[in-house]
Amino acid sequence: QVQLVESGGGLVQAGGSLRLSCAASRRTFVRYSMGWFRQAPGKEREFVAAIRSATYYADSVKGRFTISRDNAKNTVYLQMNSLKPEDTAIYYCAADSDIWRISSYTYEYDYWGQGTQVTVSS
Repeated sequence: QVQLVESGGGLVQAGGSLRLSCAASRRTFVRYSMGWFRQAPGKEREFVAAIRSATYYADSVKGRFTISRDNAKNTVYLQMNSLKPEDTAIYYCAADSDIWRISSYTYEYDYWGQGTQVTVSS
């Protein structure tokens, strides 16, 4: 079992930045692929970014968001720059125990955090 706790969400003006953090409970954190997803009101949960050793981004955030991880701290980050109102959503951290893939599909992730709200005002 892996527990994930997100932090760092908030209200920011368009063009601003936020950094989200996700702390994992397991010391075997290094064995998991980690992903960030988001869900806006009335919409399905969508992929944002993922990391194992390589990184993978949704086209909508490429060049603006950066995912990184610190295995010593069991933490994954999402640096979000040049934020837009359409980035407003609840952001979720997720862990995938399959060591051979880096996925954009929600159903391939085994563990999820509770989410953190990001609101971007215009």
